[in-house]
Amino acid sequence: MSRITVWFIRCAIIYFLAAMIIGIIMTIKGGVYPLRPIHTHLNMLGWMSMMIYGVGYHILPRFSGVPLWSDKLAVAHIFTANIGLLGMIAGWTFKETVGYGMLHGFAMIEGLSVIFFALNMFKTIRAVSPPPKKA
Repeated sequence: MSRITVWFIRCAIIYFLAAMIIGIIMTIKGGVYPLRPIHTHLNMLGWMSMMIYGVGYHILPRFSGVPLWSDKLAVAHIFTANIGLLGMIAGWTFKETVGYGMLHGFAMIEGLSVIFFALNMFKTIRAVSPPPKKA
């Protein structure tokens, strides 16, 4: 597996564990609302999206038979995805004191990371002609 694939999968597992710990805390404390958005973002953007990104970077170039379009864009993607998610968690944590501006700013960074992934995948995946039939 490529380094980018490994890093996305590692991040996914770490976020999954963090979401589980927050979920346990929520069950003990009775579903504490301030933790719900953090728990949800860790599960959806951390666990699910990071795993999808890692698997996508591994499988889609192989399925299309071409190398990844841009390794540099993939590196930018992993940084923006993690910065965006961690910033959104901080934004949810401090929204009462700093307002929603921090959350919105990091959400835009997270959105940029999704655009990076989409661009890299659209440029990587191509229709491949089937192999010629044997006579």
